[in-house]
Amino acid sequence: MHAYDDQLVINHCGPRSRELSQLSGQERVRLVLEHRLVQRAIIAVIVINAITIGMETSSHLMERAGGLLHAVDRIALAVFTTEIAARLYVYRRAFFSDPWNWFDTVIMAIALAPASGPASVLRALRILRALRLVSAVPSMRRVVGALLSAVPGMASIIGLLALMIYIAAVIATALFGEVVPERFDELPRSLFTLFQIMTGDDWGTVAKQVMAHKPWAWIFFIAYILMSTFVALNLFIAVVVNAMHENQPSPAETQTQAELQTLRQELAAVNAKLDQLLTREPSALASPASTATTSTATTSTATTSTATASTGSPLSGAPPANGHTPPPASHS
Repeated sequence: MHAYDDQLVINHCGPRSRELSQLSGQERVRLVLEHRLVQRAIIAVIVINAITIGMETSSHLMERAGGLLHAVDRIALAVFTTEIAARLYVYRRAFFSDPWNWFDTVIMAIALAPASGPASVLRALRILRALRLVSAVPSMRRVVGALLSAVPGMASIIGLLALMIYIAAVIATALFGEVVPERFDELPRSLFTLFQIMTGDDWGTVAKQVMAHKPWAWIFFIAYILMSTFVALNLFIAVVVNAMHENQPSPAETQTQAELQTLRQELAAVNAKLDQLLTREPSALASPASTATTSTATTSTATTSTATASTGSPLSGAPPANGHTPPPASHS
């Protein structure tokens, strides 16, 4: 009776509910994890947890609401652990093929470190849980992916920039080491000074100290700043922007991804239906076989009766089919 009522409820809810009822438990968990509302809820938990961890650094807030902050932190940790366990249950071996899953797992392992003992230092790294926002937000994942894909091009620019700084440091040590020894007396100190100038940190003061002894030194500093800052650093930006543009999906790719997602859901529903048919196949095959046996027996009985009626039987005394009574046998 309960199975019949459940079937009525499923039929009443429509085809979507019937499809969901035919999915396996693993597919249902996957649909829940990939649902937009669940993803937004995870992002909200990450943001709230990051805020509460920051509030724990305030002694005033800890005196007033320390218990509440710790409770929120434990709840967020339980949510994150449950989410990763559910993803591991759904994706199984495919879970470890995604680097973002490894990223989340490492962060959660750090968060689960004990609060006392040698690993207590790791508790200070709980704020790394906020980095899960990168893996949860698709746009941030694209930015990080673009930065990683730009590493080969950035390596060449870093090598060029290091070569420029080294050449400029050797020249500056030879030219200005005697007049401004606190800045350029040795190669390591010259490298640090030129790096400071490249970042724009108080480079005017350094230039004035040198120009007090050598007025033409402005030529060196302007040329160095133009080459290091306006050329090399802009090359960095160009490489990163180009990588982000290449990783940005086009509208056609976005539509294709949406269609693939729809196809995956439909294939999951078809697989669930096939599983149900395969489980019902033995009983379904047995029922037609018994029906065929019964029909065969009935047909054989009917054929026998028909043959008896048409030919007559001496035991039953039925007349022959032509209606004439045979003559009595003569007795000799």
